[in-house]
Amino acid sequence: MTETSFLGEVKDAVTPRATLLVLGVIALQLLFIASYVGALHSPTPKDVPFGVVAPQAAAQQAVTRLNQLPGSPLDARTVSDEATARDKILNRDIDGALIINPARTTDTLLVASGGGTVLATTLEKYLTALEASQQRTIRTVDVAPASTEDFDGLSSFYVVVGWCVGGYLCASILAISSGARPANPRRAVIRLVVMALVSIVGGLGGAVIVGPILGALPGSVMALWGLGALITFAVGAATLALQGIFGIVGIGLAILLVVIAGNPSAGGAFPLPMLPPFWKAIGPALPPGAGTWVARSIAYFKGNDTTGPLLVLSAWAAAGITITLLASTLRAKRQNSTPLPPQTP
Repeated sequence: MTETSFLGEVKDAVTPRATLLVLGVIALQLLFIASYVGALHSPTPKDVPFGVVAPQAAAQQAVTRLNQLPGSPLDARTVSDEATARDKILNRDIDGALIINPARTTDTLLVASGGGTVLATTLEKYLTALEASQQRTIRTVDVAPASTEDFDGLSSFYVVVGWCVGGYLCASILAISSGARPANPRRAVIRLVVMALVSIVGGLGGAVIVGPILGALPGSVMALWGLGALITFAVGAATLALQGIFGIVGIGLAILLVVIAGNPSAGGAFPLPMLPPFWKAIGPALPPGAGTWVARSIAYFKGNDTTGPLLVLSAWAAAGITITLLASTLRAKRQNSTPLPPQTP
């Protein structure tokens, strides 16, 4: 009798729906471990865009030698002169360049620690070893140095993660407080407006904290504010859309996309050329990766090469708005077409 009562209590306490949700949490937990450890446990440079400046014959020999390094860490190509190499680095076309002076035994390595200190240090290590094998030395010049208050160039990534967290948490709170699926298009519009207001405030707060207050990132506060608002709204709108389709499960799917897939592939801890192929491929298409790229461009690269990532973030925002409104419209139509139960006389 006691055993039956206990089993009955278990069945009453742990419903089939709760069981499925718990299994989903376990799946997210394991995917989190697999994604973060898989992406970050063994960073190795692969096909890093790299320039070589030298007289024609020496340049081609150097490019061939660099491209034949074991594991293909560099994707070397010739560049006409040092000024062009600097411009290409600031435009984010290449991540570094070697300026070879055949008349001397010391060459110059151009790097940009603002794009990721780990990558700049790795390039210096590779080129130092390679030059030593040729009885030459290098002098390293940082074309776009990271701020002294921005350890390892990680502040851009952390502020973007904060904006992303604000986006999906706000959308999740709206779902928990009044139902995952908005009852009608008007409710959906209200949620999107609330999301926009939160994004404006959160974007400004993040920009002021990393800029004037902490001095962690240089660059325009206004530009960072706009970026923060766009990231927060894009993630929030996407979360609302997922909730509109899948209900409360949509929150888990948002975490899967933004946290589990997006954060380790964002190029924050290790820039994209140092990530495994899968994470390197998906990173630029997800909000954390697109946001981190733009934040670094604003801070250290004069706002260059931001059009593509901003279009990615805008696409997430537009898709979130469209799907949220469409899902609420379809839901309202289904509810209106459902026949009322017969009334008893």
